Amino acid sequence: MMRRPRQMPMPMDLPTDHSRARFVTAPCNAQAMALIETADWPAGKLVLTGPAGAGKTHLLHIWADQRQAARIAPEALAQADLETLAKHGAVAIDAAARVAGDARAETALFHLHNMLAERRGQLLLAARTPVRDWGIALPDLLSRLQAAPHVALAAPDDTLLAGVLAKLFADRQVAVSENLIPFLLPRMERSLDAAQRIVAALDAESLARKAPITRQLAADVMQKSLDFG
Repeated sequence: MMRRPRQMPMPMDLPTDHSRARFVTAPCNAQAMALIETADWPAGKLVLTGPAGAGKTHLLHIWADQRQAARIAPEALAQADLETLAKHGAVAIDAAARVAGDARAETALFHLHNMLAERRGQLLLAARTPVRDWGIALPDLLSRLQAAPHVALAAPDDTLLAGVLAKLFADRQVAVSENLIPFLLPRMERSLDAAQRIVAALDAESLARKAPITRQLAADVMQKSLDFG
């Protein structure tokens, strides 16, 4: 039996670009992208769900930048100045399911939801699973969030990842051989963020060596990541 190649962990200190220009639209995320760009949501709220690496955080950042929205971590809600947040008119919360089980955070989100509704503001929540699976204990919050429109993203497939890698190399004006991307696909983490980190790492190594990005260079970077990851 052929062994599956080990996936390549990449250095986590490389910055991730969550700009609109870096987002590649594909069938698995097109509906979500359309909702983010139009921002025409019933009752002004939307829940994005999908597995790790599907692009939820990227979409949340795109929307927040477009709307000049406030971004807040669910763990910070209990201590947040909700009035100030609501005055932004738009609030984005990533990993929103983490409010579940924290009574103060659930209560804070309930009040923030209502404040935004009164102002006809907008609330964007992102999580891996639908609201019904979060384990929210506060009935009023649960009912309000379950009433929000929900759009699910699928995990990125090879076609999307290949397109993302090709775009990222092109954006850096880096020419690569036709066999490089097929070499990377089975060895990389299945996420859009990982694609950005891989391209950044390969570009940096290429510049350091003053050499083109080849399969051998990619293999060396992969081995270095395994040795020090």
